[in-house]
Amino acid sequence: MSHNATSPDKRLLARLRLERGEFRLDVDLDLPGRGVTALFGPSGSGKTSLLRCVAGLERAELGQLRVNGECWQDSARRHFLAPHQRALGYVFQEASLFEHLSVRGNLEYGRKRIAAEQRRVSLEQALALLGIEHLLERLPGKLSGGERQRVAIARALLTSPRLLLLDEPLAALDPQRKAEILPYLERLHDELEIPVLYVSHSPDEVARLADHLVLLDHGQVQASGPVEELLTRLDLPLAHSEDAGVVVQARVSGHDAHYQLLSLDFPDSPIGLRIAHAPVASGKLLRVKVQARDVSLSLDKPQHSSILNLLPVTVHSQAPADNPAHVLVRLDMHGTSLLARITRYSRDQLGLHDGQQLWAQIKSVALLA
Repeated sequence: MSHNATSPDKRLLARLRLERGEFRLDVDLDLPGRGVTALFGPSGSGKTSLLRCVAGLERAELGQLRVNGECWQDSARRHFLAPHQRALGYVFQEASLFEHLSVRGNLEYGRKRIAAEQRRVSLEQALALLGIEHLLERLPGKLSGGERQRVAIARALLTSPRLLLLDEPLAALDPQRKAEILPYLERLHDELEIPVLYVSHSPDEVARLADHLVLLDHGQVQASGPVEELLTRLDLPLAHSEDAGVVVQARVSGHDAHYQLLSLDFPDSPIGLRIAHAPVASGKLLRVKVQARDVSLSLDKPQHSSILNLLPVTVHSQAPADNPAHVLVRLDMHGTSLLARITRYSRDQLGLHDGQQLWAQIKSVALLA
């Protein structure tokens, strides 16, 4: 996705200050007007408060909010659009479907709110995107948690929103249901022009879905930027979590049907990856999650190894990990950043230092795409 970095008409600008008791939200954000922006932080950091201010459910005492050129709030001019006047879709942790209406009835409720000439998402498109064509005549009580959320997202899309707000839509689901719904969220990311604000406390969801990342803590913005950059910053908490890792983008260059291995090339780089994966169309761009704990380091290029991905890298920087026995190493691979979590003992045995050239090893079976 290409983001317009200059035009304010293609940005989401949010300067908001809200006080509720001892809590104070004070943010100044300039976000892409396309793609998925994840709001990430611990409980009480202000993620949902920020989302509610954007929706107009909370009124920031001081605020300016513009969504792709449209002003939703400007406290200096005493301008404030009520929630029903804002062209947005909002999906909560709980699906909040109308229990007495069928899936079709719930979807029609969303669609009827928008005049026919203003509809930008058709019923057929929403059904296909969320894979719910076969559920139309069911009542919500007959749906699984993942199916309910898919219907709730489809209902929000049928209001043809200018902005889609997702407040931890997977938090109430078990791991199996999360795995069921994530591919549909990825499809929304790939196929829709509608910008998304996505609240999450899961690094894995952020890595799979987000283009841009906002880190919040105590109502303040710790950092804001492209997800690839923030995931590898050793001064930020995401790099220190147990499932820390990076997201890299690579293009499919081939598939070995016999061994079920997908070959990927990095843009502007002679380096590639092989991962255990079903066939994907050649030329397609994939996001690959590389866990820091799955990256090992060697001074020399290993010979006769079972590990298929041997990548030449340069040590960029190091930092202590949350575990006192571990250390985090940020690596540069022809302009692409990687993270490795290794023991301090291994660091000392290898004599690692910034600028050092060595080899990173990544198991094909460990990569997620």
